[in-house]
Amino acid sequence: MQDFNNKVAVITGGASGVGRSLAFALGRLGAKIAVGDVDGKAMEQVQSDLAAEGIESLVQFCDVTSAESLNELADKAQEQFGGIHLVFANAGIGAGESGAMWDYSDKDWQWCLNVNMWGVINSIKAFMPRLMAQNEPAHFVVTGSGNGAFLVYPDQPIYTASKAAVHAITENLHYQVSAAQSPVKVSALFPGPHVVDTGLFNSGRVRPQELKKEVEGNESGISSVEDMKKMCAEFGIDLQTTHPDEVAAMAVAGLREDAFWLLATTEDTDAKIQARADMILNRETPVPMMVGT
Repeated sequence: MQDFNNKVAVITGGASGVGRSLAFALGRLGAKIAVGDVDGKAMEQVQSDLAAEGIESLVQFCDVTSAESLNELADKAQEQFGGIHLVFANAGIGAGESGAMWDYSDKDWQWCLNVNMWGVINSIKAFMPRLMAQNEPAHFVVTGSGNGAFLVYPDQPIYTASKAAVHAITENLHYQVSAAQSPVKVSALFPGPHVVDTGLFNSGRVRPQELKKEVEGNESGISSVEDMKKMCAEFGIDLQTTHPDEVAAMAVAGLREDAFWLLATTEDTDAKIQARADMILNRETPVPMMVGT
């Protein structure tokens, strides 16, 4: 897709982080933007900021754990803009788990899998039939993570599991759409190449009431990228970060090429992926990796 002018982009989790940056990157190229989110304060801000730049937009409450809520967003976007050309299944959270996996609360598993995995499944069911029926060039983009898709970091097992499932779903969706010889393209977006400076570590702000626990916030003690930087510094690690705008620019460039992999890596990341592949092929016992090392 070379021209985004007058295209309609629907972005879940679009009020902050990578979703917000995608909204502005595409809006500045002439796209009409439909943002779905659950964070009321962020929704008000992105609506005001999009309007200030003259970007035609729709901002609507959308809970990706609800198929009904996603269908409402799809209906509204189609009704207001007349069609949908890009869908970003972008909403995601981190459960903030810490300690031994066997001690985790079921509520952490339920919340993370409901948003990260079922959010993608629900988005596919809400939007893919519409995109396929249009039978014209369109993109369905899923935001995944190298933590789960390529590598396994030991400090976020719930998040890692959810993103491993997300990538398997995304790649299979690509195979099925390709087999149907549809003009719709599927892409896997991996924010990076470094830890992305978003509110993922502060996901507790949007935790649903029924899945709240006695312990509020992240049990890991990390509630922001700055917290993570400080923790890494204590171990002599200079944690590099990536701004969400850089991720959006990388994604747009990839979409222009109809690329499946919307992925930026470093030499270090590539080496880790290669080492993991070699470990599997050589039947070596896994050794845990740490972010920033």
